[in-house]
Amino acid sequence: MKYDSEIQSSIDYLHSNRALEAVDSDAYWPKWHSPWWHMLLLHEMGETKRIPKEMIRRYVASLNRLPLKIFPIQPEDMPEGVDPYRESPCHCQLGNVYQVLSAWGVDVDKEAPWIRPWFLRYQMADGGLNCDNDAYLVKDECPSSMVGTISVFEAVLLHTPRPWTREEKHFLDKGAKFLMDRKLMLGSSTKHNASERKSAEQWTKLCFPRFYLYDVLRGLSALALWAEKTNQSIPKESISDATNFLSQYFPDGNVKIGRHSFEGVGTLLPSPTGEWIRKQPATFFPLLERVSEIGSVSPFLSKQWSETKQRILSHSEIGPL
Repeated sequence: MKYDSEIQSSIDYLHSNRALEAVDSDAYWPKWHSPWWHMLLLHEMGETKRIPKEMIRRYVASLNRLPLKIFPIQPEDMPEGVDPYRESPCHCQLGNVYQVLSAWGVDVDKEAPWIRPWFLRYQMADGGLNCDNDAYLVKDECPSSMVGTISVFEAVLLHTPRPWTREEKHFLDKGAKFLMDRKLMLGSSTKHNASERKSAEQWTKLCFPRFYLYDVLRGLSALALWAEKTNQSIPKESISDATNFLSQYFPDGNVKIGRHSFEGVGTLLPSPTGEWIRKQPATFFPLLERVSEIGSVSPFLSKQWSETKQRILSHSEIGPL
């Protein structure tokens, strides 16, 4: 494989005592060179099964040690002494966690039974979710988020190895309607989440790995999979802008990377005294740098676009792309 040496470097790291000690300390931080980000990138490349078993075992244990297993909305939801950054997970984090663990072979509903109910509990009225706690306190509008929604929608859609319950089916149909209402490309029209309209300007710049970010191909792929799995049709007007963009910019099917999912994002880092400090410079690792070169053709995005086009042909009112 093109990235063999870099993949092996990440696998060797995940086998190391240094990585095992790091995940025992924190299941998420620091960005981007810590066990979770190596695991998530391997998963996005289709290499999930190569994550070492001991790392998976220790990761699940670290996740289950989190003191807060609800999304804190009211002030009383946050216990005294709980670090809101390190000990209170968010929707996009858990959506990706669920996907990686399930794809590896973990029975997540058994090993971390608090995660799936979380997904269903925090869906907003329009079918989306939002990792901004205060968004749930807004009464006069529904400030949901594409970033906060997409990985959770994928998790329930792709990693339910049994017939969906009525509640799960309802969750997915509402989530699909949310994506269609946004035409896969529109930021929130709300006052509370006005910043998403600026973020939406970047959604046509595809990224790999995505980690927790959203782009139009990620949304279109998820929606097409929903249509295939539920045998429903996607209205033309809900995806035509996205499909026209992708067909125009990648007419030969070779999808190029347009941005970094990790660009300009700082991190929490532990100090020598053990205190975690915010807004520190993030570090990277060879596999991440190799697969994310802006302007390069991504075999992973190209494959996703090819598969998505076939699903759209079968489950939408749009003809061949």
